Formats: sequence, structure tokens, C-alpha cells
Amino acid sequence: MKKMISMILALLILLSLSVPAWAEATAATENAVSAVIDSLVELLKANSRRLVYTEGTDARILEAAARLKQDGFLTPVLIGNVDAVRAAAAEGGFDIDGLEIIDPADYPDMDRLVDDFVALRKGKATAEQAREMLLKPNYFGTMLVKEGLADALLGGATYSTADTVRPALQLIKTREGANLVSSCFILVRGSEMFAMGDCAINISYEDKLDEQGNVILSAAQQVAEVAVETARTARLFGIDPKIAMLSFSTNGSAKGSGPEMMRDAAAIVRQTHPELACDGEMQFDAAIVPEVGQLKFPGSPVAGYANTFIFPEIQSGNIGYKIAQRLGGFMAIGPILQGLNAPINDLSRGCNAEEVYLMSIITAAQGIE
Repeated sequence: MKKMISMILALLILLSLSVPAWAEATAATENAVSAVIDSLVELLKANSRRLVYTEGTDARILEAAARLKQDGFLTPVLIGNVDAVRAAAAEGGFDIDGLEIIDPADYPDMDRLVDDFVALRKGKATAEQAREMLLKPNYFGTMLVKEGLADALLGGATYSTADTVRPALQLIKTREGANLVSSCFILVRGSEMFAMGDCAINISYEDKLDEQGNVILSAAQQVAEVAVETARTARLFGIDPKIAMLSFSTNGSAKGSGPEMMRDAAAIVRQTHPELACDGEMQFDAAIVPEVGQLKFPGSPVAGYANTFIFPEIQSGNIGYKIAQRLGGFMAIGPILQGLNAPINDLSRGCNAEEVYLMSIITAAQGIE
């Protein structure tokens, strides 16, 4: 508990770095986000993408889909009963004429999807069970992505993160070289932009063992993987990642398994991805304030200048980004899922249509190298 409180208090330093008038800050933040989104839109104009929405009758989804239809730089695909989706669109005044609506209940190629589902699950689901699961929009939509019938998926406006991630792990699976799925939030305030991970998926990091008790994937290796994936996401937003492995300790100032894990993770990143600037372990003030960073961690290329923050477990990460969002006036974009074979993202159940629109663009662009 002491460790977590120490990190949270240190994060509060971020909130005092610049406090302009709220109106000016809001305008500057909107301009910064717009610039990033504009660059992703240009990317999508050159790379056509089909984006599946698993909740085709939701008004927020329909509003975003109608807007994207008008914009014309990606193709929305809505899942749901055709009559119900059209009725919901008409009720909300959303023009979705011409958009594809797919109802799993009468999908003509369902038998093939069932066979492929059974093969993917390798004995963990019968044909009957597969058919039942594929009638659920989250599984059906994920299978469309797996089959190459869509490029990306966005869901979760009405269901939990687990219901988005579970089908993705079972069907899409992790990218080659990746061992886990993680998440990243992009925090924007005025001209300031930071990446934070993992704040939504991995509860904690423990050594993974084989049946004989040998470590096959250490906790530090998992954290290092999250750092590399978060750096990849940061670049999507135009951030040149400088990665700080966060802890309640800086450069060995305190002992314990937590600081050691983060220190080892930093070393792994430097070894496996020498092109990335990564250091740690370090406290948040050492990561963000140059005078503190160079005093506590002299010579570090990251200390005091970090813009990509990796937390040691989900509690500090989740609390940390929400402190920045709610008290610091940062706009939080995410969670953006990382490490999957295809772009799959989860919406907050409290999202609005504008957030759906933004996450649609981000999700579609994620798969473009």
C-alpha cells in the first residue's frame, strides 16, 4: 500500500507543471488531438479499412458510423438484426443508408465460420457450442476479423472489457513474438502528450512457470513487452517514446521485488530494442522533472524527460491516469489494446459518440504499418 500511495503522490507533480486558463487549455488540447487524428485520417485515406461494430443498435455507435460514412475514409460494418439496426438509426436520425449490416442469426456462411471456430479452439468447443457463441455479436465480429472479412473491431459500449478481450485472445490471439495483451492510454493536455501503460488489462506481473517449476516468462520480461508495445502505440500518436519504468524507488534507492522487476525490465528493453530510450526504475518525479531526474538518476537519458510511463501493476496505473484526467485536466484516450494479431479495441460503457468516432479512427489505423 505504501508503494502505491508513494507513486500516486508523485504523479500529482505532473498536475502542477502547467495550469493555464481552462478555456485556453481545452482549446489547445482539442487542437493537439485534432492534429493527431488528422494524420491518422490521411493514413486511412491511403489504406482502406473495414471496421466492425459489435453493437449495431447503440445510438452512440450509429452516430459515429453515420459520420464516418459521410467522411468516407473507412468503411463501418454494423452487427445486429437488420430491422432493429435500421429502426434505431431512424429513431436517432442517423443516415446509415448503404452501410453493411450483418445479422449473425441469418449469416449465409455461418457453417464455415463454425468449422473454423472449432479448429481454432482445438477441441475446446464443439460445433454446437461454436454456433451458439458465434450468435453473440462480440464473438461473431471477432471471427469476421479473424477470417479477413474485416480489418478491425470496436466494441464494449454495452459490455465489459473482458467480453471484448476474451474472444480476441481465443480467436485473434497475440501477434508473433508477443506473449500477452496489454493496454495504453494517451493523455493529452494542451501541447503535452504522454503514453501510460498498462492501466486496464494486466492486474499484476508474476513469473510464468512450466510444469517443472522453471521460469518460462519472467515478470520483468512481461513488463518489458508492455513497454515496447506502449512505445509502438505512442509512435502512432506522434510521440517519440522516452520510457520510464516507474517505481517507488529511483536507481536503486530502495530495495524490494517491485523495484528490481522494473529495473530488470528496463535492462531487457535496452537489450532487445536498443533503438528505444528506456530507463528505470524511477519515481514519477524523477521521470518528469529534469532537475529531480538528473539529481536522482544522473546521466540517465530518460530521467526528467520521460513521456511514456510504465506502471508496475494495474492499481497504480489505473489510479494514476485517472488522477491526471480528473484533477489535471488531461484528455484520456483509450484504453488502446496492444499485442494482438489484429486491431481490437474496447469502449467505455460511459463513452459518447465523439469518443466512439475517435476510437474508430485509432482502431482502424492501428493495423497500418
